Amino acid sequence: MESAACFSNATTVRLLHRNANDGALLSPCRNPAPLFSFLPLKKLSDQLRFPCLRSASGSIYASEVGLGSTIRNHNESVDLDWDSLGFGLVHTDYMYTMKCSRGESFSEGELVPFGNIEISPSAGVLNYGQGLFEGLKAYRKADGNILLFRPEENGTRMMMGAERMCMPSPSVNQFVEAVKATVLANERWIPPPGKGSLYIRPLLMGSGSVLGLAPAPEYTFLIYVSPVGNYFREGLSPINLIVETEMHRATPGGTGGVKTIGNYAAVLKAQSAAKAKGYSDVLYLDSVHKKYLEEVSSCNVFVVKGNIISTPAIKGTILPGITRKSIIDVARSQGFQVEEKPVTVDELLDADEVFCTGTAVVVSPVGSITYLGKSVSYGSSGVGLVSQQLYTALTQLQMGLTEDKMGWVVELK
Repeated sequence: MESAACFSNATTVRLLHRNANDGALLSPCRNPAPLFSFLPLKKLSDQLRFPCLRSASGSIYASEVGLGSTIRNHNESVDLDWDSLGFGLVHTDYMYTMKCSRGESFSEGELVPFGNIEISPSAGVLNYGQGLFEGLKAYRKADGNILLFRPEENGTRMMMGAERMCMPSPSVNQFVEAVKATVLANERWIPPPGKGSLYIRPLLMGSGSVLGLAPAPEYTFLIYVSPVGNYFREGLSPINLIVETEMHRATPGGTGGVKTIGNYAAVLKAQSAAKAKGYSDVLYLDSVHKKYLEEVSSCNVFVVKGNIISTPAIKGTILPGITRKSIIDVARSQGFQVEEKPVTVDELLDADEVFCTGTAVVVSPVGSITYLGKSVSYGSSGVGLVSQQLYTALTQLQMGLTEDKMGWVVELK
């Protein structure tokens, strides 16, 4: 039998149907449902459940809908041990994809079954690393509502990174609406309240073929999701870092300030060596003076001394983390003095407390720092008071457990 599927993005809708036996894409639906817009959100949520699938007899039945995909009933339960969920990939139902040519704008996207993608061996992303990624999370509340945390910030950061990498980018609105659609299509994979979150990974890459060094002729925007638990296996317990003095994550004038894929490949060697020695991760120094803190492999760093919280200033070599930005605002609202400035290794070693921030880790307290063979511990035991206070404040806000006075949370249902 054939299944029709309908969905829209910010500007257009594609109506496709598939052969239920092999999932092959056949042709546009003959009797398409009316076009509808992503906005307002409540209307999107209702229309995601609009009965636009036809059974073999031709009768309409209700189900979730998605672009270019055979639709699965999202009331089906997920066979996962939520209590043992780590930070690893779990295959979900759908991913979002959108393409455009160089010099053009993104306009049409679709939800397709999660799976491998086909790409030319001469694609710009494979040959010259022309690619960016983002990371954000969706949370489930006890009342069934689904929350996103500041997705427009991710869309803005992707646009800034795309400009640096000579790529077209979805608009912030397109980015946010594509994230919403992907989350709702994979709703059954969002962990129960308090059991984790749905990690959302948007990608932007030069997918067109290019042999000589030049921007790719075609670009793909893609979003996939996976339910996750804690990034560090220690959870909210102190991690142990080693300061790297030889290898550097970024240099002035480079791409350290954007979320390009090459930034992360560059840290793997030092990170692997550190983990082999029992450390959780690596803290990098600036490449010029080799005495100022930059960031950890995948998160920003904060140093606490009394009522003052210091973090390295954003000057092109450090990623402008969205969790970093949020923690700064939360800390200031709670009476802390937050300074964005060059932070030396000496200040790090003399700190009362140190913690890291990032989408994956949220807030991760640092138990010890090892620098040039010398180890410094923070606190006698457990999680530092400031780390605990800020972690609790931010996660309760992200999960909808406290009033959102910042206007940061986006509710999907």
